[in-house]
Amino acid sequence: MIRVAICDDHQIVRAGFKQIFADSPDIEVVAEASNGREALDIARRKVCDVMLLDIGMPDHNGVDTLRTIKQGQPDLPILILSGYPEQQYAINLLKMGANGYLNKNCDPEEMIKAIRTVVTGRRYVSSTVGEILAQGFDHDVSAALHTELSDREFQVFLRLAKGELVSDIAVTLCLSIKTISTYRTRVMEKMQLQSNSDLTYYALKNNLLD
Repeated sequence: MIRVAICDDHQIVRAGFKQIFADSPDIEVVAEASNGREALDIARRKVCDVMLLDIGMPDHNGVDTLRTIKQGQPDLPILILSGYPEQQYAINLLKMGANGYLNKNCDPEEMIKAIRTVVTGRRYVSSTVGEILAQGFDHDVSAALHTELSDREFQVFLRLAKGELVSDIAVTLCLSIKTISTYRTRVMEKMQLQSNSDLTYYALKNNLLD
């Protein structure tokens, strides 16, 4: 039996997933979370074999939650479920350790296939994500500069783009202000941008913000 934890802030979404899995005799939903901190608690308690994790959750967003879990429980398979198109987030989250990325509009059969794949330790790559990965060999990085960021740089980039102060980001990520400033500098250099407002504009243009 594959024990699954569903982490999504919308109760109706969690209920829908549970209904989908009810017809799969080898999948059992053993835990639910409505925010990032609850997801972290589930991961620490080691009650599931696979975690379904939404990106846009309150309190501790999915990007931060993924990175924290992979630091403490690197072997826990995490399948990202998001309403964002794959080209916005998939590459960065796979680099951060996600075992797969699915759009919430995918077919139930694909979701079940993905769960059965990642529980074996493999990664699940949908046809859409596979095409994006293949396009990465084309050298047109101007269309996806954020995919060149490291996982920590991507975290900082998203928070800066949302208007968070360096000092506040340092507190949230438990790092020094100097360290966050260094990450900010790297982000600006890699993305060829000059200011926080440029970061915000880029994030909005590429549908990276709620």
